[in-house]
Amino acid sequence: MLAGVIGATGYAGAELVRLLSGHPEVTDILSASVSHHGESIESVFPQFVHARLGTLLEPADLIARSDIVFGALPSGKGEAYAKACLDRGVSYIDLSADFRFDEDEEAYRAWYGKSYDYGELRKRSVYGLCELNREKIKTLAGQGPLIIGNPGCYPTAVSLAAFPVMAGAAGVVPSGYIIADAISGVTGAGRETGRAYHFPECADSASPYKVGSHRHTPEIFRNLNNMSGPDTRPRGGIQLVFTPHLGPFNRGILATVYFPLDGCGRPAECRPAAAELAEKTARIRDACAAFYHDEPFVRVLPAPLAAATNRVRHSNYCDLSIHLDQSGATLIIVSAIDNMVKGAAGQAIQNMNLICGFDERRGLEALPALF
Repeated sequence: MLAGVIGATGYAGAELVRLLSGHPEVTDILSASVSHHGESIESVFPQFVHARLGTLLEPADLIARSDIVFGALPSGKGEAYAKACLDRGVSYIDLSADFRFDEDEEAYRAWYGKSYDYGELRKRSVYGLCELNREKIKTLAGQGPLIIGNPGCYPTAVSLAAFPVMAGAAGVVPSGYIIADAISGVTGAGRETGRAYHFPECADSASPYKVGSHRHTPEIFRNLNNMSGPDTRPRGGIQLVFTPHLGPFNRGILATVYFPLDGCGRPAECRPAAAELAEKTARIRDACAAFYHDEPFVRVLPAPLAAATNRVRHSNYCDLSIHLDQSGATLIIVSAIDNMVKGAAGQAIQNMNLICGFDERRGLEALPALF
């Protein structure tokens, strides 16, 4: 199979090229770049020297020759390429936000400042969080070429932490007021960034940004609602507070998600004994592990491990650790992913595997890097 990557000179695009080069079902890779057209990809990323990846093409030439196409482009740039792919009968996996909102153009316009160019494409698109929409992706793929809206990196980390709780599988009922704090490595900002991401500005420091207004907020909120059914949705609906932070490291996201629990009253009124707290925590952890038992890339960690970015580096795994505060009134789930793999390129390949009928783990089996 011949895979094409448009936007191959960005961080996510280059990570796609790297991972696809080791995929056993991919016989060749075509790469395209508007800004570096005609150059070789190794002239931009010397890591790829001697990989024989060829010259960076025009996107139209790539689409005409590829069996499947990935778009690793800024939001607002991919719809025309998606349309060209569908017109040719080729599936398109989009790593931007252009297809994450389905037919909710109003939400997309409100958060990204742009209307859809080809709204009708959403009839053949599906949100690509595999753990949530696996069967829908397979069904649509069986009907012809489709478009995947690959999830955002923060929504992936937060949603996988929340899924067993919102689905009712953890055996607890959240009050509906959910807080998610997350910290991301600098690669999350992309390759073309401003001064705030230069080494002297962000090294030896951690800081919040876009507090109360990050673009991934509506995607997370939508996921939480879609994960819960009428019997498991919190009374009064879901309220979400999401705050992202920039960390002084290259790759990885650590998300800490807080679920205040119904039925505890004020925290001071609960205060279970240590043995009772440990038993309750273990029961919730076991329930989450059972929920994710058949998921190849979600690992619920045993006690006393806490999720950490250095244990998922360069892998497609999401690690979850389960905790309760000392009052037992708040469930805390910590989620760790590599933002460039499970948060972008790896998840896109996971979607490709579903579309093409490959084993979902193909090309993604590597264990995390140690350093």
